[in-house]
Amino acid sequence: MSLKTGSFYEFGEFRLEPSEQLLTRHGRALPLPPKAFELLVLLVENGGRLLSKDQIMQAVWPGSVVEEANLTVTISMIRKALGDRESGSQHIETVPKKGYRFVSPVRGGDAATAPTRETDRSAPGQTPIRPLPESSTVPSGPQPAAEGQGPARAPASANRGIFLLALVLIASALGLAAYLHFRPPLLTTAPTQTRSLAILPLQNLGQDADSDFLGYSLADALITKLDYVSSLSVRPSSAVQKYRGKVIDIQSVAADLKVDTLLTGGFLRDGDNLRITYQLIDAKAEKLLGRGTIDLKYDNLLRVQDAVADQLIRKLQLKLSPSELDRIKPETSVSPLAYEYYLRGVDLHGQHKFPLAIKMLEKSTEIDPNYALAWAYLGASYTSDAAFELGGREQYRRARAAYERALTLQPSLLDARMFLANLLIDTGRVEEAVPMLREALKDNSNYAPLHWELGYAYRFAGMLDESVAECERALRLDPLVRNSNGSVLNTYLYRGEYARFLDSLPEVDESAFLLFYRGLGEYYQNEWSRAARDFDRAFELDSSLYTRIGRTLSDSIAHREADGLEILRNLERDVAQRGVGDPEGIYKIAQSYAVLGDRASALRVLRGSVEGGFFPYPYLATDPLLEPLRQEAEFGEILELSQRRYQSFKDRFFPATR
Repeated sequence: MSLKTGSFYEFGEFRLEPSEQLLTRHGRALPLPPKAFELLVLLVENGGRLLSKDQIMQAVWPGSVVEEANLTVTISMIRKALGDRESGSQHIETVPKKGYRFVSPVRGGDAATAPTRETDRSAPGQTPIRPLPESSTVPSGPQPAAEGQGPARAPASANRGIFLLALVLIASALGLAAYLHFRPPLLTTAPTQTRSLAILPLQNLGQDADSDFLGYSLADALITKLDYVSSLSVRPSSAVQKYRGKVIDIQSVAADLKVDTLLTGGFLRDGDNLRITYQLIDAKAEKLLGRGTIDLKYDNLLRVQDAVADQLIRKLQLKLSPSELDRIKPETSVSPLAYEYYLRGVDLHGQHKFPLAIKMLEKSTEIDPNYALAWAYLGASYTSDAAFELGGREQYRRARAAYERALTLQPSLLDARMFLANLLIDTGRVEEAVPMLREALKDNSNYAPLHWELGYAYRFAGMLDESVAECERALRLDPLVRNSNGSVLNTYLYRGEYARFLDSLPEVDESAFLLFYRGLGEYYQNEWSRAARDFDRAFELDSSLYTRIGRTLSDSIAHREADGLEILRNLERDVAQRGVGDPEGIYKIAQSYAVLGDRASALRVLRGSVEGGFFPYPYLATDPLLEPLRQEAEFGEILELSQRRYQSFKDRFFPATR
């Protein structure tokens, strides 16, 4: 069945366009969650007719077991959008114990005949994009939300074969030709200042839960594509993922993400047909900068990011350098089935379901071994699995091989270069990572994640002031960059600035990783009860490397030394057997051994941490948690080992500070 377009309904001051998922009042968009919009269309299309509650439930929630309260709440949302209570008018009549009736006179028509201010040029075969008038404003209030987040499943193994490959190649070639032909002279108009942009996960406007993965992964694909544009500060995927399937408010979301521009949208899948709708919003001025609709076959998903990126660049009048234009040019040779597996893998990676993400991304690279981004994210999933799931040395080996494959295919791929640098740091080769990051920054000096990663490298080597400087620069470029890889600004902690460290943590109550670090900061401040509470909550949420360490520190507070030591010994055994890297995490095992009174184990693990690549000499020399070890001769040897490597690093990379 093909998607229908064109019809609209008008009643009073309102205009309803079902095919566009759009309700307006005097040209001003009034967003509704998908079920509320669907119910409004049902009522309007049956204007003057009484619809029973059962009829409505069967039409709007087919095959679902839902409470009657869902219907009451949904009707209330529609009435609020239509201003029934405020204006005194009534569009929807409640018939007690029966149902509802739409009572306002309704006029119908064809949207294709409606006047518009401008029509955007579109790629061949693409539905023309008809933006709202540029002076239109956007109200704050709920935006469309998906009904639920279903588990991602592997795509059906349809026999697509050569036909699908030919189809995507032809479509991509046409898209590339249209892009090159229609794009404006991007080098001639510069914005007055850098735009900050958040691309929110697309909302699933249909009933197909298996397609939910598209919402986050398509947004991530667009974020990845636009990361290369220096005149645009794009919030990382990890910062926007909390809005998956959520009812949002434009103003509060923009304030939360600290952006002046938002890209919102939705998608509707109907068999092999896919419709993407999106709005580009100036959040400060509450103004629609543009909106668009993309109709395409499901097998041509790759075209979405190219079409939306081109529209966004034109609407924001961004200035792109020749190298940036080259980097964001459309992909032309990716298998559609491999791309779907890639999107599924990215969605699972964003949910921290690393083993499942690995399965999807391995399948993607198996189908199309020449897709560099799939290799990059496969490497990232291997790395995360190695560290957080204790996957160990084998996953690190696979991760490095994946990154190297990605860079062989696409040497300029920024994500792969940064991911590889992170792997080198975590596996004790920070001296190899720093030149890679500095080289990448030459062409991407305004890319916040690179500065953050370089600050991460500097703290491993003990260059604490330089680490803070890089991380703070990253935060100036993008205040939410600290959420990009689950990292925190540990260097404040290492400099003894405990209150500042706690203030720098994102306000997230259900992240085990961040709860652990909040507890650690409180532990340094001797806030014992708060620290124990956060350590214990983190352990309840997720039993991983860091949260198990936190639990042992909680045991030290409660004088359960034997329990804490048992956890540490089991953890140390797991780390050794699986070959887990992360010498910074291993350092924390040494700290816990020290505070629990096992000095011999603390010294053994501390030596392993320093030899493994974590050698922040200024921190080791002053860390109060290591105080029980300072009278030990071996501690002096370890401290000297740390100082030698720290000095060598400083001489090599900061010769002017010697």
